[in-house]
Amino acid sequence: MPDTTTDNRLEVAIAATRKAGRKTLEWFRAADLTVTQKDDQSPVTAADLAAEKILKSELLTAFPDDSFLGEETGSHQGSSEFEWVVDPIDGTKSFIHGVPLFATLVACRRNGEGIVGVIYVPALNEIAYAAVGKGAWYEQGGHKPIPARISTQTDLRESLLCSSDFRDFRRRPATLDKNAAGKDTRDVIEDACRIVRTWGDGYGYLLVATGRAEAMADPMLNAWDAAAVAVVVGEAGGTFTDWQGTQTIDSGDGLATNGCVHNDLLRLLAPAAIRDK
Repeated sequence: MPDTTTDNRLEVAIAATRKAGRKTLEWFRAADLTVTQKDDQSPVTAADLAAEKILKSELLTAFPDDSFLGEETGSHQGSSEFEWVVDPIDGTKSFIHGVPLFATLVACRRNGEGIVGVIYVPALNEIAYAAVGKGAWYEQGGHKPIPARISTQTDLRESLLCSSDFRDFRRRPATLDKNAAGKDTRDVIEDACRIVRTWGDGYGYLLVATGRAEAMADPMLNAWDAAAVAVVVGEAGGTFTDWQGTQTIDSGDGLATNGCVHNDLLRLLAPAAIRDK
């Protein structure tokens, strides 16, 4: 029998993500955009708050018994086995600077396991979405959906690696430990790949899921950063783990790849991962 529960949640998630993402564009590149600092010193704008309000309303109206976790408004405890995990603007700093590489992320977890994920980049009108066991799909510019598939590149030396902000490597002391050649973790992974770009946040994971990049390494991330992308990358044929190789979104770091270069990158990240845990 078809899993109508998952199908319904994916359908609602796609619609809610599109609606929230489009809302952010009302503030994108606006001259009067106000930016404030949260307790953790990360920025937040009216666009973040408005988009999360839409997500919470749309998702909990459709599924009022579900739990909800949002970056801006925190958690709402429901009575069902389902939890929505959202990031209204993944890449707020990019958004503030008028860079279009920010995403709206929505995921649904069932008893802690991801079952639905949506990555929407509204400024580029690109979206990828997936449900576990049913594959991943990609749409761009209103064109017909096509399967989202990872790259088949097997050689790390020919691969494109993305990361949100390489300064985050410096915020994890273990990544600065030098190897015998005097290189730290950032140097090592940069040298191992053909090209490295900070096309980060949800957009970097979208590139992996659609075969345009081979890997995305995140030295620091929260559950709302990872929940949606882990589902989409996995259903596109790729692999998402923490830096120790565990399939979890709760470790505070993440690595998404096409699967072919995953173990190679884990080996390079291993010294930092072991010392940091």
